[in-house]
Amino acid sequence: MGNAVSRRWAVAGLVTGLAGVVTFVWPPPGNVEADPPGNNGTVKIDGEAFDDHPNNEPHVGCVFQVDFYGYDEGADLFAHVTFDVSPPVGRMTILEDDVFIGEDDNSGGGSAAGLDASETYDLSTLLQGFEPHPQQGWHVKLTINADGSQGADVKRKVFWVSGCATPPTTTSESPTTSESPTTTSTTMAPTTSKPYGSTTSTTYGHGYRAAR
Repeated sequence: MGNAVSRRWAVAGLVTGLAGVVTFVWPPPGNVEADPPGNNGTVKIDGEAFDDHPNNEPHVGCVFQVDFYGYDEGADLFAHVTFDVSPPVGRMTILEDDVFIGEDDNSGGGSAAGLDASETYDLSTLLQGFEPHPQQGWHVKLTINADGSQGADVKRKVFWVSGCATPPTTTSESPTTSESPTTTSTTMAPTTSKPYGSTTSTTYGHGYRAAR
């Protein structure tokens, strides 16, 4: 009986020892890659007033920001930004842009500390050719294709835009000229009254004079 108990304790000790070896066999911290490549980043739509908090706002005005968080570091890493109008408003690309996102590594992830870039957009003019939804406004889809991502490199956001002022229309009209009617005045020679009995002489040609 005593031998059996001793063997059990020996086996338990061996298992515990092996577990301890497995627990502590890890790569040294210096060998861990600080910025592993992958599809690390995320994007958020930020309405006015702008901030760095990673909250997404699905209803914004015509002026808003796109915030980029947690992307990899690299001098040649950009996000290709595409805006489309979406049903029921329409289906068309209205704007494309490229934003640099590789200033620092992906530490901080999707938190305010991981903010890589913020870009402000104004869709006021671009949306004027589309009829907005009467309650929601314009339906817009944002698509991000990020350099350096492995696998699926696409991020998407769908949101509503409202409150876009219609640009004033300029109408060119010829000024109206008001003309006063032309008045022709005729100057009449004054009438001279002569005393009764006076004579007037009229000279005719060749020196002929008649008295009356």
